Amino acid sequence: MASTSPNFDLSEHPHNRYNPLNGQWTLVSPHRCKRPWQGQAENDTEITVPEFDPTNPLCPGVTRPNGQKNPCYTSTFTFDNDFPALLESSPEPYLSNQDPLFQMTGAQGKCKVICFHPTSNITIPLMSLSEILAIIDTWIIETIELGKIYNWIQIFENKGSIMGCSNPHPHCQIWASNFLPNEAKTKNDFQKQYYLEYGRPLLMDYVEREIIKQERLVLENKNWIVVVPWWGVWPYETMILPKRHIQRFNDLNENEKISLVDVIKRLTTKYDNLFQTSFPYSMGWHGAPTGKYLIESTDHWLFHGLYYPPLLRSSSIKKFNVGYEMLAQVQRDLTPEKAAEKLRQLPEIHYSFEKK
Repeated sequence: MASTSPNFDLSEHPHNRYNPLNGQWTLVSPHRCKRPWQGQAENDTEITVPEFDPTNPLCPGVTRPNGQKNPCYTSTFTFDNDFPALLESSPEPYLSNQDPLFQMTGAQGKCKVICFHPTSNITIPLMSLSEILAIIDTWIIETIELGKIYNWIQIFENKGSIMGCSNPHPHCQIWASNFLPNEAKTKNDFQKQYYLEYGRPLLMDYVEREIIKQERLVLENKNWIVVVPWWGVWPYETMILPKRHIQRFNDLNENEKISLVDVIKRLTTKYDNLFQTSFPYSMGWHGAPTGKYLIESTDHWLFHGLYYPPLLRSSSIKKFNVGYEMLAQVQRDLTPEKAAEKLRQLPEIHYSFEKK
């Protein structure tokens, strides 16, 4: 690789950044932030969500389409997804003389829904610390139970209609599978390769260096950091990373759970404050595989959270991954350093409280 020119400016000139978790590169084009926007704008009018909707299948006491009635829950509520993408007893395909160009394998799993709160018109940044802690405890319980059977436990939340969320009630999903999905397998392979070469977990080294550099750090407490990753694709993408070598959700001690509540609430509040809107995103957690991997060494793994928000310039303008991004390579305009600076400077009191 050519040495850096003395005329090169990270905040002005296009360049590629390497993602060591998947071996791919991100094209960063900071000079494009100056271009005018005449593309699609989303409707930035926030929809008024009622506290309770008797027709909403996620609300307490409501009967879901399958005829089952939700309990009148007062905290989190977990149930099997009524329309799962994976089935526990799906048969294996016939594999005799399989064509190498038309390969397939069976896919078994279990899909669940976790309602975060009994009230529909509340989101995580507006919840109390104890309410967020209850969510984390539920995530841990499900990771343990499903992890006894399945090799990968994917917890994820799609927030906002712009992210394809079909129900405004605060909730997330869990898809547990007997196989490692593409993202999980790739991360597993690249972290293992790094560990074998350097003798340390890749992301532990990354955490140490980001703390030293500070330039992509959004917030920090005793046990966790939040950064806009060096290789990030989405404008305000962030990672939540522990300072201790934690491999899975259920490895957290009580202090780490409480301090994780702190960073989740502060981060999501900053997100909402950025454009003074209920900030949409897809988020999830990645940790060491479970199931059969529980008896194997997974020291190369570091548990972490991921937030992928689409908004770019305002509450109505989002980034599109199309064209070049689909056919060639992912690309971003706003540098991770500028994104981190903007998020870092935002207040940690929710904008809706300041308006009252």
